[in-house]
Amino acid sequence: MHVYILRRLILIIPVLLGLTVIVFLIMSLIPGDPALAILGSYATPENVAKLRADLGLDKSMVEQYWIWLTNMVQGDFGRSYSLNRPVLDEILERFGATLILAGTSLVLCTIFGLLTGVVSAVRQYGWADKTLTFAVLIGISIPSFWLGLLLMMFFAVELRWLPVSGMYAIYGGGDLPDLIRHLILPSVTLAVVATGIIARLTRSNMLEVLRQDFIRTARAKGLDENRVIYRHAFKAALVNVIPVIGVQAGFVLGGAVYIETVFQWPGIGRMLVNAISTRDILLVQGGVVLVAGSYVLFNLFADVIQHLLDPRVKA
Repeated sequence: MHVYILRRLILIIPVLLGLTVIVFLIMSLIPGDPALAILGSYATPENVAKLRADLGLDKSMVEQYWIWLTNMVQGDFGRSYSLNRPVLDEILERFGATLILAGTSLVLCTIFGLLTGVVSAVRQYGWADKTLTFAVLIGISIPSFWLGLLLMMFFAVELRWLPVSGMYAIYGGGDLPDLIRHLILPSVTLAVVATGIIARLTRSNMLEVLRQDFIRTARAKGLDENRVIYRHAFKAALVNVIPVIGVQAGFVLGGAVYIETVFQWPGIGRMLVNAISTRDILLVQGGVVLVAGSYVLFNLFADVIQHLLDPRVKA
């Protein structure tokens, strides 16, 4: 196991390096001059030239990338000009809110996705299977941002059961119950698509496992049906579902960008939207690298769990 984890950690290094190259190139290709965006009405040719020199924008792209990469490796992500504070401080402050939203959504989609897939497989072609399959297809097909607006309009505007947006109430609140009330709508919205994907894969893997000889043997021995399904069949099917859950963890984290915008959640996604609109390049680069790096780590964690469940799985 230690060798397996060490091998995967080594393989992550070129992935993260390639990730930084892609992020830097994409930001470099965005039209417009950051110096002009920063200076605004004070953008005289002299001021623009001086600011470009201060920001290192007068250097070649290779030099800019190397300076940014070496500083980032040392923990210096630069300074956000729009917020006038270190990029890393802003990212870490926002990342906590994003982890709360994405973590809750991941727990919801994992629990309901696995449960739905198992029930559909066990009740194959029954009314439960048809109903759940139809619901899953609807959930996968609906755009998340549109679903969020529908839920907001129904539960927040019409019924007034839940708050419209934000992480805490503007006046009062600030405690755990207040956080949970604000978390329900965005977390459910973010979890719907991932729930459908996990449910469909769980169903197909459960159906395949239930046809295996060891399941027939377990039933022939007179084992309780629930024990056969949940202790034997589900465990075997879970080996192939775990990697997809890891992928969905990255999807949920990335999907938080537009869900946070819809619900005005103060996380990384909302920060990135604001940073892009102000052309705060260092803030955008730092945020994207952190989100993408977290996606890579989620997949590593999923692979390790899969290897624990089935040591035959190779890197």
